[in-house]
This record gives sequence, structure tokens and C-alpha cells, in this order.
Amino acid sequence: MKPSVAVSSCNSNTVSPVNLIRRIDAGQGEFLLFALTPPRLATDRERAQEIADVTVARLRPLGLDGLILYDIDDETERNPAERPFPFMPTLDPADYLAKHVGTWPTPVIVYRAVSKYAPTDLRAWLSAQDPERLMTVLVGAASSGAQVRTSLRDAQALRREVNPGLLLGGVAIPERHTRRDDEHLQLLAKQDAGCRFFVTQVVYDINAAKNLVSDYHYECSARGISPAPFVFTFSVCGSMKTLDFLRWLGVDVPRWIENDLRHAADTLEASYQQALTTATELMTYCRTLGVPFGINVESVSIRRVEIEASVRLAQELRTRLKR
Repeated sequence: MKPSVAVSSCNSNTVSPVNLIRRIDAGQGEFLLFALTPPRLATDRERAQEIADVTVARLRPLGLDGLILYDIDDETERNPAERPFPFMPTLDPADYLAKHVGTWPTPVIVYRAVSKYAPTDLRAWLSAQDPERLMTVLVGAASSGAQVRTSLRDAQALRREVNPGLLLGGVAIPERHTRRDDEHLQLLAKQDAGCRFFVTQVVYDINAAKNLVSDYHYECSARGISPAPFVFTFSVCGSMKTLDFLRWLGVDVPRWIENDLRHAADTLEASYQQALTTATELMTYCRTLGVPFGINVESVSIRRVEIEASVRLAQELRTRLKR
């Protein structure tokens, strides 16, 4: 089934979606995604459908090129500090897509936290996916000490074996590059393993992101290979507790941004403006280098005001893409 490009007519300024899978397969950028977490695991089927219907109705007018569905895992092994928010298991993103979001018209990128799944289960899921409808990002264990049912290397091999046409993405972490100075080499290793695009965690530290893109770009040039698209993730932050949680997850928030948000009359609006400015600068930088990129707006809050701000951010960033 070919991905549809139908767009709601309720917004005359909406730009029609590109064919996301073909664009990524060709190593091209300038696309817009929106990322979600499925409802909590305890959500009953009827309520889950209501949430999905509201979400689809809210996002259809944006003319998104695709969706991302996260696979949430408890990452306490990675960070011994107390988690600012308690871990709440969510519905499996693949099940949520199949049972509740099947009417979504453009491709979907489904995350798989592979350490949670037995190889037989992962094999069955990978083999059943339609490469013209779905892509996947395979994510390894949060730490070397975590319990692992399937390793990232084995999961990548399974994808190559059972469904090689299924486009594979990897995670890019600019903060890790700041600490270790080798994230660009890790991305190239993932590229060798079959990754065709990379998705960052939420970007607050623009210098870390630009350093990673720059080192990756020049290493690709030195090796004579084409860069894969970077998908930069942005999100709004409506409270300092949310900012603390992002830090717990490993996101570096520069002190000047924290100060601005802490002392802003409207933290959410200040966060929106900061994300918009950072995204615009990164887009310009990638165009200058010739690195293909996409933009991903993340909305994982249950607060309506934050959800609406995320939608507004996606609307504005859509206008800044060049087709």
C-alpha cells in the first residue's frame, strides 16, 4: 500500500506531505515528523481509541510527513538518581498503531526497545511489517548492566535477515558526542549496520548538535560516503520539573536556557520560542553543510496546553522547510 498524501482541507496553508520513505531512502531531507507516546498500559481499549481519534484529528491538518511512536522503557539502570516522574508503562507502540491509529495517512516510524523483546517475538514483528508503510528505530539497552533479551546487534541482524526492505533508523545523542567525542563514528557504524536515518533526543544544546553534525559530515566526506538524514527532535517545556526530567534522561540543558525558562513570565512560551530559534539555526547550518535533515516535534505531555504548543511549533516549523 502506497502512503497517502491526503491532507485535511481545513487549513489552506498546509503543505502536502512528501513521500517520506522514498525521501529517506534517497538520502534527502526537509521533512516534518511528530512524535507521540502511546497511552498508559492500564488504558482500556475504548479509551485508547478515543485518545487516538482525538490525536489524529488534531494532527491531520498539519500535513505531517510521518509520525513517530515511542517505545517507552524504564531507564533506571542508566541513571541511579531519583526519577522526577514515576515510570508508567505504556501500550506497545506497534499494537497501538495496528489497533487504534491504522487510519493515519502517512508513514509511521515505530521505536523498538529491543532488549525488552525475545528474538522470536522481534523476528515475527519485523517480518510482518510493510516497508512501504512503516519504518523502525531499534534502540539498545539503556546501560551495559541492564537485562537484555535481544541485543541491538542481533536485532539489526534480524531486520537484515527477515525484512531487508524495512528502512532502519538509529538514535543520535549529541550530548554523548560532547562527553566521548566519538558519536559520529558510532553513527557511521550504525550506517554500516543498515541505518538509513538518525533521530536525536530532544535538542537544547545547539552547540553539541552542531559539533556532531559537523564531525559526521566531514568524516563522511573523508570516507567518500553520503550522509544519512538527521532528524532533530524538539519539544516544549511547561515547567521546571519537566526540565529536570529531561536532564534525568540525559538531555544537556545549558544554564542560560534554564535561567531564561526559570525566570520567564510564561515558561511554556519561552520554551516554544527557544525551540523555534534552535531549530531554525540547525536547519540553516545543515543546509550550509549539505547534510540532509528532518524535524521531529515531540509531544509526550498529557497537559492540553503543552500539546497545543507542540502542535503550534510543528505548524511554524513546517513553513520553514524547503521542498
